[in-house]
Amino acid sequence: MVIVAAVDRSERAPAVLDQAATLADQFGESLHVIHVMTRSEAIDAETTGISKDEGVEISELRAVAAGVVTDLLEDHPVSVETTEIGRIGDPADEIIEYAEDHDARYIVVGPRRRSQTGKMLFGSVAQSILLNTNRPVVSVLG
Repeated sequence: MVIVAAVDRSERAPAVLDQAATLADQFGESLHVIHVMTRSEAIDAETTGISKDEGVEISELRAVAAGVVTDLLEDHPVSVETTEIGRIGDPADEIIEYAEDHDARYIVVGPRRRSQTGKMLFGSVAQSILLNTNRPVVSVLG
């Protein structure tokens, strides 16, 4: 089993990482830190990072997404061994799929604080994960 920490580029990411590292240490599990770029973010990365004559492999885009995790770990190191994962797609779907594929003990997320109307209109990655996974989810408010 593993602990999956789902991080983004927000100020909540270090708190998510800390909580996930604590769980990994307590349970003797490995820590997998995942960042998922949406398709629109991937398209932006693709168009700004290459010339128009070149194509970009999906593995290159996943490496860009994993770079968010690498940067976070450089700025905020943890005491447990980590695996850095980058994915492209719908963040909630990709995180749930990854957690299921790796038999995650917990998924650790950091939801944004939103009004009730904001949640209804725009949804939330953390909310989607909570509603659509059969894995325990730890929500870190910070």
